[in-house]
Amino acid sequence: MVSKRILIFYFVFCAATVTGLFSQEKSVDPVPDLAPEEQHGRVGQEVANALRFYHYKEPAIDDSLSAHLFDAYLEMLDPQKVYFLQSDVDGFSKLRLQLDDKLKSGDVQFAYDAFNLLRKRMLERINFVLGIDQKAFDFTQDEYLEYDREKAPYFSSLNQQDDYWRKRVKYDVLNLKLAGKEAEKSEETVEKRYRNLSDAMRKQNSEDVFQLYMNALTEIVDPHSSYFSPRTAESFKINMSNSLEGIGATLSTEGEYTKIVELVKGGPADKSKQLMKNDRIVAVGQGDGEMEDILGWRIDDVVAKIRGAKGTVVRLEIIPAGSGDGQTKTVSLVREKVKLEEQSAKGEIHSLGKTKIGVIKVPSFYFDFEAYQRGEKDYRSTTSDVGKILDDFKKQKVKGVVMDLRGNGGGSLIEAVELSGLFIDRGPVVQVRDADGQTDIKFDEAGIRWEGPLLVMIDRFSASASEIFAGAMQDYGRGIIAGSQSYGKGTVQNLMDLNRLLPREQGKLGQLKLTLAKFYRITGSSTQHRGVEPDIRFPSPFPAEEYGESSEKYALPWDQIRGVMFTGNPAVKAAIPQLQKLHDSRMSDNLHYKYLLEDIAEFSRKKQETRVSLNEEVLKKERDADKEKDKLREEMLKKVSPAHNGEGDKDFMLEEACQILKDMMTLSR
Repeated sequence: MVSKRILIFYFVFCAATVTGLFSQEKSVDPVPDLAPEEQHGRVGQEVANALRFYHYKEPAIDDSLSAHLFDAYLEMLDPQKVYFLQSDVDGFSKLRLQLDDKLKSGDVQFAYDAFNLLRKRMLERINFVLGIDQKAFDFTQDEYLEYDREKAPYFSSLNQQDDYWRKRVKYDVLNLKLAGKEAEKSEETVEKRYRNLSDAMRKQNSEDVFQLYMNALTEIVDPHSSYFSPRTAESFKINMSNSLEGIGATLSTEGEYTKIVELVKGGPADKSKQLMKNDRIVAVGQGDGEMEDILGWRIDDVVAKIRGAKGTVVRLEIIPAGSGDGQTKTVSLVREKVKLEEQSAKGEIHSLGKTKIGVIKVPSFYFDFEAYQRGEKDYRSTTSDVGKILDDFKKQKVKGVVMDLRGNGGGSLIEAVELSGLFIDRGPVVQVRDADGQTDIKFDEAGIRWEGPLLVMIDRFSASASEIFAGAMQDYGRGIIAGSQSYGKGTVQNLMDLNRLLPREQGKLGQLKLTLAKFYRITGSSTQHRGVEPDIRFPSPFPAEEYGESSEKYALPWDQIRGVMFTGNPAVKAAIPQLQKLHDSRMSDNLHYKYLLEDIAEFSRKKQETRVSLNEEVLKKERDADKEKDKLREEMLKKVSPAHNGEGDKDFMLEEACQILKDMMTLSR
């Protein structure tokens, strides 16, 4: 599952400026305006037609869509509302209900007019910053920066805007100061950052703007539909094959930041346990060399900087996900090639007293199609690998199995169905419904492979095929579902080559990824938007309003269709209340659990805050308090667990899942 923002190569720089004397000596030259290419109007028409006739939603290209497109595009250009003034937006407002008609006629000029104005405003800010004396900042004043302006209105005056930017750069300089950088080095870093932005702007081209506009159009219909420009379609294909080189992470651009979108299972980033989705990378260093600020860089330049020879070290300075105040940390990774074996399902045995519990970690639903086409009998797939692990578990006298699907973003639909078949004795697994209302029921045709007790672990990043499997196990009463609510991606996408839709056009036109169908459980309930609700809920640090399908503004809704006939087992559901009591009792004395609840509460509290102090003493005291809290936690954990070393501790939620499964086995006896 890949976020569509991977495809959006735009360069909105959301850093800061200050007021002061302006110096022409440091100013940068203007950039030329961009204009649509000859084919863009016709491609825009075809994208709109494809959405109307082929997308599952079949949206009308009307005034309502026009208004959403207007808002979404401006939001993509200036997400924090720090470049455009309200007067700029008002100047475009006469087009708010006309964009649908312009798309139909092949007119995409609005996209370029708005983009060119944005670049003009950005250059004004760059020049403003480069002429400022940063040494004039007074960090003893009690001032605050409103760092989250996503829901704020556009500035109504230049005075309001200048005040924000002054505070923003003051905060950037304060961050550098608290990190131990000298004043001269800090000034050099800020100046270089803005010159990098200017250089990045000069590399933008007409195709970048058109792609951004088309993605604004597809996003307001459905967050999983996307437009790939010809260049992006080709590089995306290359990146997918090369994504297993380097650190094993998929990156995107969001504002001035490079953001981590996905971690490749088994890759250096994933195995380090120091990086996660939505972390923002602000600087990159090679080995022991100096860190290089990358704010404002093009995504392809960042990727080139992070990639490197196998065995070499790359250091990333990141702002952790959910860190509102911008405090950074540095992570060192050894580059390597991620092998298929490291992404495949793996089994291990946990001993709870005399009871052996088998745990199978499934990172994705994979299928080696090329080996299958070559006629190889033992081609790799999730089902075949899990089947072999189950056979080994039987030999080892394992009594119960935990299927760990946490962080599994999905994959092959066929594998989701066949994997379900290892645990049920033939029957329907999932329904797939297209835009015409035609429903295809996917059946498991093979016999059962594991008849013993089963528990399935899910979390907020278990999506798509993971939700099909977990939903089927829950509907059949085949096992307990434990964890947090899953992602809620219950849609099916397919790629369309625009050259096939416009055969008379010369040259490559790109591709369109469209949502064509939805998944439904055998009960008739969709997995879309709601995901799978666990039987035993574990607290999650990833709230639904921030992560998952329900956080997407234009996500398709949950709905229900007619269910299909199947035979379930009510015994598991009947045992849930007692299992919940036993679970709650254990967690009441668990220190890891206590700290997790504290972290969730702290995250929620910080999300309510939209400003940060610019007083050095106040900010330093807050950060020192956080460090002291972490230090005390480590000391407490070492007391209750002498083997605790801050890293490599047992996954306490996995251990608890094994205990819940053991409880169920005890109750059933």
